[in-house]
Amino acid sequence: MKFLRYFRRFSSSKTHFVPIFSRQAGYIKQASSALVAMMKTVDRAEWRRLEKEIKMCEVQGDAMLTEFYGELYENIITPIGRDHLQTIAMYIDDFLDNINGSAKSVLLYLPEKIAPQLLELAQYIESEADALKEIISMFGDIKANFSALSLQCERISELEHAADDSYEEFIGDIFQNEKNPIELMKYKNIAENLETTSDAAKKVSDHVRTILLSYAE
Repeated sequence: MKFLRYFRRFSSSKTHFVPIFSRQAGYIKQASSALVAMMKTVDRAEWRRLEKEIKMCEVQGDAMLTEFYGELYENIITPIGRDHLQTIAMYIDDFLDNINGSAKSVLLYLPEKIAPQLLELAQYIESEADALKEIISMFGDIKANFSALSLQCERISELEHAADDSYEEFIGDIFQNEKNPIELMKYKNIAENLETTSDAAKKVSDHVRTILLSYAE
């Protein structure tokens, strides 16, 4: 397979897992940007097109994860423990899965409108994806990039907290002001999916922090 050949090109490098994670992060960035685009329209045809794009990213991410696991215990030589690499790969995949789930929820519930707070939540997710790309780009030399990695982890934490605040504000608003109970539940469920997606990004950064702690000892 093309990806497997790409993977083996880096088999002599102690950090050849970085290009794999970088491609995963690239799919997350593409999917998160498409999710933001979904929140900027109520055109159902456009929703379907964008959801297909996100699903494509998720499928490609899954295929890459399968290849990664197949090679993990055979070829990767790295100063980072295999258990840490496996956990990072799993959390990155979960983040992408949750972006896909958020997109699916829009098509499932077909809300009459997209509130500004839902767009805001999607934008926080996209910003988390940007920070994740930065983290992965520096993962090849953790010691040299320790401070910069810590800063990006903190950035994701701040974005996740901001997303929580936006979610709570939105839930309070719709329960006070939305008169249509069916639409209220649609908005609530979509917002919950977005908030869960934001939380998934923080799991990645939290585990990166765990790795950083071993370098601080």
